[in-house]
Amino acid sequence: MSNLESQSYVNHRKFVPLYHFVLAPISLIVFIASIVHMLKEQFSYSSLLIFGISLCMAILAVLVRQFATKLQDRSILQEENFRHIHLTGKPLDSRLGLQQIIALRFADDASFPQLCMKAAETGMEPRLIKKSITHWRADHHRV
Repeated sequence: MSNLESQSYVNHRKFVPLYHFVLAPISLIVFIASIVHMLKEQFSYSSLLIFGISLCMAILAVLVRQFATKLQDRSILQEENFRHIHLTGKPLDSRLGLQQIIALRFADDASFPQLCMKAAETGMEPRLIKKSITHWRADHHRV
C-alpha cells in the first residue's frame, strides 16, 4: 500500500472511471434516446419495450452506486465507533451524524478524539471537519 498516493482534502474524492465516465453517461444517453425513439414511433410496442429496458438500466446504474456507498457508510460507522472506543474507552458521541463520522475517518489517531468532541459540540459540517484535519489518514478503499 505504500505506492498509493497520499490523500488530502483536495484529492480524497474517488472516481471509478468505468462507473462515472462510462456506465453512468451511457445509461443516461440510452435512456434519453429511448424517450426520443418512443415519441418518434408514437408509443409502438418495440419503442415501449426499449424504453422499459433503458429505464431499468438507468435505475440499476443508480442503485448499484447507492447500495455500495450505503454499505460502506454502515461499515465506516462501525469502524469509527470501534476506533473511538479503542482510543478513548467510550463510544462516539450520539450527537454526531453519519456524514460527520464519515468525514472524521480521515483524522489521524492523535487528533481523532478531540476532533470528534469538537464536531459533536459545535455541530461542524463534514466539509469543515475535513478541512480542519492537519494529519490526514488516507482511505483508499472507499468506493
